[in-house]
Amino acid sequence: MSFFRKLFGHKSKVEKIPTQNDHCSKYMPEVSLPLDECFTINFKTNGGKFLYCENLDEIHHNLNAIIKENNWDTKNAFITDNQLSDKFKTFNFSITKDTHNKDYFFSTCEHLIASDGSILISSRQIAEKKLKELPNSFVIFATTSQFVDNIGEGLKKIKLKNKKKIPTNITTIKHFKTYNKDDNDFLSYGSCSKNLYLLLLEDL
Repeated sequence: MSFFRKLFGHKSKVEKIPTQNDHCSKYMPEVSLPLDECFTINFKTNGGKFLYCENLDEIHHNLNAIIKENNWDTKNAFITDNQLSDKFKTFNFSITKDTHNKDYFFSTCEHLIASDGSILISSRQIAEKKLKELPNSFVIFATTSQFVDNIGEGLKKIKLKNKKKIPTNITTIKHFKTYNKDDNDFLSYGSCSKNLYLLLLEDL
């Protein structure tokens, strides 16, 4: 049974997503966690927001909730993936491919990186654009079968899946918090932070 089914399977129980400190003390050897659990801990530490969904109906319901929460009902969704826009064609949102007239980015991704809680994307999602050219808010639609341990494994799977034409512009999104320019956190210096929601569909 997946970590998410265990965590969300019983609606009447409110359960806490574990942190690294819940599993062991700093003096104990590092425990190897399942990919889904490891990703969840790191993704939330990075400031990401995710909604686990068991079917497409829940995906649609949660996407509607995100749109309402952010008052995006009359805003432009920047979508480059035609298959994604077809999948959500029943939604009453305005889709644009205009890079200058966009409010949030709705996209798929290549993989979910467990080791650091990042999102791996490529030219299949963002063409040749830089992250700073995209909206500050992202909504990513992904599935549990897209978990990989690290970036190296993700790159190998991309190459295997796209033998005829390997995507370019491969990058990761890792920072999902808004940093003030006066912050002294050197680890976030030069990074492109995004307000990111992850709609995660169970497909295993």
